[in-house]
Amino acid sequence: MKIDSEKKKGLKTNLSIIIDKKEIQKKMDERLLQLQSEVTLKGFRPGKVPPDVIKSQFGKAIYGEVIDKVLKETSEKAIKEKKIKVAGQPKINLKTFGEGKDLSYTLEVDSFPEFKLKPLDSLKSTEYKIKIEPKILDEKITELAKNQKKFSEKKDGEKSFKNDLIVFDYEATVEGNKFEGSDGKNVQIVLGQNLFLKGFDEQLIGVKKGDTKTVEAILPPNYPKKELVNKKAKFICKILNIKKADEIKIDDNFAKNLGAKNLTDLKNLLSKQISVQYKQALDSITKQQILDQLEKIYSFDLPEGLVSHELSNMTQNLKQEDKDKHKKNNEKIASNRIKLSLILNEYGVKFNVKVSEEEIKGEVQKQIKSMPQQEKMVIEYYKKNPQALQSLRGALYEDKIISSIKSKMKIETREILSNQAEKIISDFNKPKKNETLKSQEVKKSSQDTLKNKQKTKKISKK
Repeated sequence: MKIDSEKKKGLKTNLSIIIDKKEIQKKMDERLLQLQSEVTLKGFRPGKVPPDVIKSQFGKAIYGEVIDKVLKETSEKAIKEKKIKVAGQPKINLKTFGEGKDLSYTLEVDSFPEFKLKPLDSLKSTEYKIKIEPKILDEKITELAKNQKKFSEKKDGEKSFKNDLIVFDYEATVEGNKFEGSDGKNVQIVLGQNLFLKGFDEQLIGVKKGDTKTVEAILPPNYPKKELVNKKAKFICKILNIKKADEIKIDDNFAKNLGAKNLTDLKNLLSKQISVQYKQALDSITKQQILDQLEKIYSFDLPEGLVSHELSNMTQNLKQEDKDKHKKNNEKIASNRIKLSLILNEYGVKFNVKVSEEEIKGEVQKQIKSMPQQEKMVIEYYKKNPQALQSLRGALYEDKIISSIKSKMKIETREILSNQAEKIISDFNKPKKNETLKSQEVKKSSQDTLKNKQKTKKISKK
């Protein structure tokens, strides 16, 4: 085998490879002898079919099989010999081939960039401690009280008011014609929540039990029957019952009904819960700020194949017009993801970061706890989707790397109120100056592109 190497622009290398025709023929002869014991043809005893006969019958198929095997073996050998750390899938371009000819081809290879890791003590990060104001806790408890509402029947002849529960039957028509789903029985709505149809609730304010009330409303854009969308419907409503909300006293008994020891305990539990929610959001922001800093302090060429693959993955669900419109922006996002994945991977090696099976199981258990009574569904999902489990491993791997990086950075601790946390989160989530809505749709963590550089890559023919 003869190998010539040519360094191209950036991280590309072209390998020109020639395999002597004698070597190809040797592989052909070996395969023919192997098939002799396997092939059964009419007129010949099993295992006694002459190689020439096998070749005349299956020659083209055997040659193709041999060439595929030779390409795989010699490509891997050439890459190893030239000590190239391959990034992505090398591309094969066949030059000459055919029985009785040398096999010659070129191998286009992207390699991983080599760069030195930089000290992290110049990077800064903020650790937030959130203090929940009493006002926020009171609002949360009031909200909980609303969700715990109980209703009592009003006396006959009493009118309905906002926040009352109305029970009614209805028959609906559009332009005088009934339609599928036009009847409703024992429908319940709380007046003022506007959860049925826009403007429907307010027309039932003032009705009494036993009344028949005609209500008109526009069917919404998402109505299942497209021909009825935005059409005015007339509802003849028969009022079956009217109930008013009972006043809920917020005290220790209220707290006990929600699983707390008393009202003070309930406030403490809510404070911890809200703090955790804010901290999770703020930790995500801190993580992104760390990634932004890392991206800025490094400069190196990127493997074009990996960038193209990432771009294809993140835009696969976009329309072609959106791909074209936001091409430059999406290419930048794809490049940043690959760049960060390479940087993080190097730090992962430096800090000897590993993810154990126990850690993965622990993460799955967390998901199960967050989805009560759906344990079986979660377990089945990961059994049937090994890729999802791999993504979970990637997420844990990335988080552990970030944690190791943070331990080497300058950390500022700030105590903030929940309204300040809200503003930080809100400001962070605002679209950036050069960021389109479509580009936001394709945003995701760099964990999905985090790959082990030593992983063996498949070789595909161009």
